[in-house]
Amino acid sequence: MKTIDIISIGEVLIDFIGHEVNTSINRTKDYHRFLGGSPTNVAVNASRLGLNAVLVASCGQDGLGDYVIRKLKANHVNTNHIGKSETVPTSVIFVSKSTETPDFIPYRQADCEIFESQLPDNIIAEAKIFHTTCFALSKNPARQTILNRAQKAKALGLQLSIDINFSERIWPDREEAKSVLREYLANDPLVKLSEDDCYRLFAAVKSEEFIFDYFHSLGASTICLTKGKNGVVVSDIKQGLFFQKAIPIEEVKDTTGAGDAFWTGFLYAQLHHKNIEETITVAQKLAAIKLQNVGRLPDNINIKELIQE
Repeated sequence: MKTIDIISIGEVLIDFIGHEVNTSINRTKDYHRFLGGSPTNVAVNASRLGLNAVLVASCGQDGLGDYVIRKLKANHVNTNHIGKSETVPTSVIFVSKSTETPDFIPYRQADCEIFESQLPDNIIAEAKIFHTTCFALSKNPARQTILNRAQKAKALGLQLSIDINFSERIWPDREEAKSVLREYLANDPLVKLSEDDCYRLFAAVKSEEFIFDYFHSLGASTICLTKGKNGVVVSDIKQGLFFQKAIPIEEVKDTTGAGDAFWTGFLYAQLHHKNIEETITVAQKLAAIKLQNVGRLPDNINIKELIQE
């Protein structure tokens, strides 16, 4: 029996999220501090759902790094594979609080200092899912570490996963990004991406047909395209197309991390052998909870119960 549900490898950082809603960073006066980074959010959310999540990431040997470790431990995330750099500080991102796609300014430091020694073969062998992001693949040494460890994970029979959260601010060279993604997608990961991600990656509006054909041709069997208030479409090479309307939400308080909540729900449902329709529903329920809360998923609710209703 495998003891680890998800290895989440990639960026850990601090999100400073603006206090005023739909206000530009230029005009935002106050920021609140949150643990952030897409793979980090997935690991924390997975742990909140009762899964055994291991985060492989790096922060600085500083006060913010201490905050990262404290928050992860409080959420029962395995921190044995977190590196602490003595030469660069913890990465920070300033984010506008938004009901649409938030603006952000990244200050990247220790997040990309991920090395193969942080994730030995015996830990990979204990896991079921190996998850990462486009952000994490954008910079070495993390990029090469993730690509190498992903190949080992594939060889050991893990299901791979990726959130293609592409941004030209994080990865200015689009062609390089496509080339690295091609290498990762050859391992047949579950793929999550949003319409915004696609627009940024291709620098143009592309049809669903183009998007699905493009990523299927690189080796991905299951592709999940999130379309905000226009719902979710999943294309599966064997089972075809699935569409679900978005869950209506009266008041969106904060979109930061909603995609990570959605994807955690997706992976949780897949681990519990749900079909694609049920998987999308679980994912949407978790995203809906996140959209109605600023920062992380709230402590005072039973998430597992809510998504199983």
